[in-house]
Amino acid sequence: MKIGIAQINTTVGALRSNTEKILNAYRELREQGAELVITPELAVAGYPPRDLLLRGRFLADCRDLLQEIAAATTEVPLVVGFPEENRGPGRAAYNSAAWCAEGKVQKVIRKSLLPTYDVFDEDRYFEPAPPEGPILFRGKRIAVSICEDLWYGLDGQRYSHRPDPVEHFAQWGPDLILNLSASPWHFGKRELRGNMLRRAAERCRAPVLYCNSVGGNDELIFDGHSLYAPADGTVREVGPSFEEAQVLFDTESDPSPEIRAPEMEDVRKALVLGLRDYTRKTGFSKAVIGLSGGIDSAVTAAIAVDALGAENVRGITLPSSISSSHSVSDSEDLARNLGIRFESVAIAGLVEAAEEALSPLFTGTDPNVAEENIQARARGLLLMAVSNKFNEILLTTGNKSEMAVGYCTLYGDMAGGLAVLSDVPKTTVYRLAEHLNINGERIPRNTIDKAPSAELRPDQKDEDSLPPYPVLDRILELYIEQGYSRGEIVAEGFDPELVADVVGKVDRNEYKRKQAAPGLKITPLAFGIGRRIPIVQKYVP
Repeated sequence: MKIGIAQINTTVGALRSNTEKILNAYRELREQGAELVITPELAVAGYPPRDLLLRGRFLADCRDLLQEIAAATTEVPLVVGFPEENRGPGRAAYNSAAWCAEGKVQKVIRKSLLPTYDVFDEDRYFEPAPPEGPILFRGKRIAVSICEDLWYGLDGQRYSHRPDPVEHFAQWGPDLILNLSASPWHFGKRELRGNMLRRAAERCRAPVLYCNSVGGNDELIFDGHSLYAPADGTVREVGPSFEEAQVLFDTESDPSPEIRAPEMEDVRKALVLGLRDYTRKTGFSKAVIGLSGGIDSAVTAAIAVDALGAENVRGITLPSSISSSHSVSDSEDLARNLGIRFESVAIAGLVEAAEEALSPLFTGTDPNVAEENIQARARGLLLMAVSNKFNEILLTTGNKSEMAVGYCTLYGDMAGGLAVLSDVPKTTVYRLAEHLNINGERIPRNTIDKAPSAELRPDQKDEDSLPPYPVLDRILELYIEQGYSRGEIVAEGFDPELVADVVGKVDRNEYKRKQAAPGLKITPLAFGIGRRIPIVQKYVP
């Protein structure tokens, strides 16, 4: 069977635009010879719609547009994801898929398993439904599933109170399983998805065709990368990664094996897509970045160029009286390598004016972090002024390691509209910088080789306040992403005092992260909506 896969980039709440994308993809794939077309999960609404589902007319508007979509179908069915009003008891809606053909909705299939972990909160909005029976089409029994419905066996305890949709399908023996998905990408997600598809194909002795959403919506990045798993459980690549595509796939053909891109290229593509869509979908076309001569701002600038084009990126260096000469020269070299607009704005006078204004209050006290942070806040003030003046989104440059331990300044280097690297550990930033230079120097060599520094006091180095980043990042991974206690981390071979210090900093700085710009998620557990730790809490693990 020739199946059209509409791997489309939808925008949450852009119902008319999403509808046009769905219909354009349907027409294009039908003209190419598709016998059936499928879209990603909740394609009409965009994913995740969150509290838009609770707004008065949202579900009704989605219903009306679904009818418009259905009216445009011919004998070639279109399976489209949409939020369906629940007219009975329970939550406001179902997460549904409509089988549309010959001008109307022929059947509605509802999602059974509703994820409520990490970034997902579907149980807040949707009512679960029992697994559906087959749809008979051209002599074949087709099972339609929605994203999480195929994940039961990988974490059965989470859904032990619900029937397993895959087991249900296996009992009546489908000829084909379709899966409409909106699955965000992170490190390791490809392997997890492959295992999920393999299990479903093997247990049902039937091929599985998986259509995933692509694009960035807020902090989430959807990679597309639609897949096919024949009944033998091998996983084959159907759709490209991190780009929109309409793919005509013949289930009788032998598709290419799944392509494994270099890990850092996946990271680069994810960040580029997330940044491009965040700016485009929020109405920006240009970006401004404060360039310090350091690795984080350099990598952020390179990602911005790949996402928006060099002509749409402005780099500004803001030297203070203690800034090193290489902080300016390395920034100049970076701007030259990337071809971006480059400017310099000195902040020494602004810092002196602030210190003079505060001197009556600070008299009799020793200088400390308060004075250091005036520099960072002066930079934030000026960069935000440029952002406002020229309608250029200010990109913050802090990485996950710094955000974790609070090695950042509120209303200073944290000021901005999007935190591009806030889920990228410092050691990964260095790996990404080397990858960005694979076809020629983009990040200056001195920026990569020199010791990292915030340059808020003379001769300052990051290791004055923090352990070496390889050590810090491993402790942070164990504590934040894997949920280890202090004792369990120490058992991995780390110094007890060091572990207590790092864990304490993570916990004390929750208030900073709650005020940070939204960031792009690339790890299994990012700061933000997927990690809901109270600010005021005293639990010591």
